[in-house]
Amino acid sequence: MPPSRLLSALLPLSAGALWGAIGLFVRRLNAFGIAEMDVVALRVLTAAILFVPMAWLHNRSSLRIHFRDVWCFAGLGIGSIVFFNYCYFTTMSRASLSVAATLLYSAPAMVLVLSALLFHEKLSVRKCMACLLAFLGCALASGWLGADRHLPLPTFLTGLGSGFGFALFSLFGRCALNRGYRSATLTAYTFVFASLGTLPFLHPEEVVRVFRLHPDALAWGIGLGVVSTLLPYWLYAAGLRRMDNGKASLLGAVEPVVATLIGLAVFHEPLTRHTLAGILLVLGSLLVLSLPCSRQPLPSASGAP
Repeated sequence: MPPSRLLSALLPLSAGALWGAIGLFVRRLNAFGIAEMDVVALRVLTAAILFVPMAWLHNRSSLRIHFRDVWCFAGLGIGSIVFFNYCYFTTMSRASLSVAATLLYSAPAMVLVLSALLFHEKLSVRKCMACLLAFLGCALASGWLGADRHLPLPTFLTGLGSGFGFALFSLFGRCALNRGYRSATLTAYTFVFASLGTLPFLHPEEVVRVFRLHPDALAWGIGLGVVSTLLPYWLYAAGLRRMDNGKASLLGAVEPVVATLIGLAVFHEPLTRHTLAGILLVLGSLLVLSLPCSRQPLPSASGAP
């Protein structure tokens, strides 16, 4: 493989691996006593504090938006990122990292279904097959199909909720892009509105107390915002400039694999044959979506956790 193509492939692969490592930070912060919504706030606040000044210094015009389009960015930040992160982190605290990541990757199938309902996009046989594989994979991984024990229904629903919130990112993002905004604008205001959306649920006195008792908790919080948020967003965006959405989303789908390996190696989580089969089916659905289509380009079913 030529060096340029290898670099292009490594960008979304690295992004997916860093997203897959998010469970390390979330589990650690939960162990310090920081609640899920406070972890969400730490993630988006850190990313906003770091990214917005960078965008301002690089290109001030990227921070200009019209008031009539505020709903797009509010949807990205609050409707997608806050809701998705809360559901994802809650699922991580109640299920294995592999199951949480697999349920999250129901998102591309949800994008296809929602795009058909909202934007009247045609559901081809290939897209329907991808949806079926994804939802069968989620049912297998969570134990709701073919296993003696399965996830409690509330945990299963928060897992699917994370996928739904993840899917909303693509839908609101498309609305903003159709209005002429660039990816830097989307990223900056996504984190700004996500930060605002977490404020009513934030417990600052409790977070400060934890940081005072455990000074290394602050490092884990910053690591969550940098290592598993800002850096992979940048890597994935750089990858998208070098390849199409389908290939990037498939390479970024290394996330559930990395999450599974971390769950096995660090947290000694069991890996059942049903969970493994579910992961393979979900990855298979992404492979089906990434197959070239001669009639029309793939819709953007990718995004970032």
